[in-house]
Amino acid sequence: MEAEAQVSQLEQALLRQAEGLAREALKNAEAARARILGETEERIKLKEEREILAAKAEAERTVRRRLQAAETKRAAEFDRLRWVLTEAVLSQVQNALQGLVQDMDRYRPVLAGMLTEAARQLPPGDLVAEVNALDHERLKPGWEDFVAAAAPGRRVELSTLPHPSVGGVLVRLADNRARVDQTLEARLERLREQMAQVVMERLFASAPDLGTLVHG
Repeated sequence: MEAEAQVSQLEQALLRQAEGLAREALKNAEAARARILGETEERIKLKEEREILAAKAEAERTVRRRLQAAETKRAAEFDRLRWVLTEAVLSQVQNALQGLVQDMDRYRPVLAGMLTEAARQLPPGDLVAEVNALDHERLKPGWEDFVAAAAPGRRVELSTLPHPSVGGVLVRLADNRARVDQTLEARLERLREQMAQVVMERLFASAPDLGTLVHG
């Protein structure tokens, strides 16, 4: 009987020990479960945040691409409009100049003014005035009187331009140290640059802000 009692006591002790171990294991399992759930929730949250950030970044990239495409298209259209408007104005000016060179009564004072301005800009020294062949024939008679009125005190030799020209005059120092190109072609080219700048300023001043259109 005493042996049975000892066995029963041992069984009870083992059972209590097993129950304690079970409770501790359950407690550890619950803690592990809570930790895993927390870590999983955090990973899900981080993943959602990354996906949201990625979606925002992709949306911003899409908007930037569309904005850049719209700006490129607008710039191309403005370049085309600038070219059309500039060429239209220059065509009218060129026609007017061609009519001017045919009318010597109006053209001679213009040439005189060109020579006066060139002589004013160039440093002291003998000058050479180069004109086209037709203007050379028309100006040669009375050239000294022409120079005396347009550039008093300057010695100016009349010469022919080495290249074709509608009209105007290229004035240079006789030693070629400096020159002022007042040919109609040079003046038209300078006018072209000025016209292109003016046209672009007017176009951009009246153009809507693409950023407003995108975000508005």
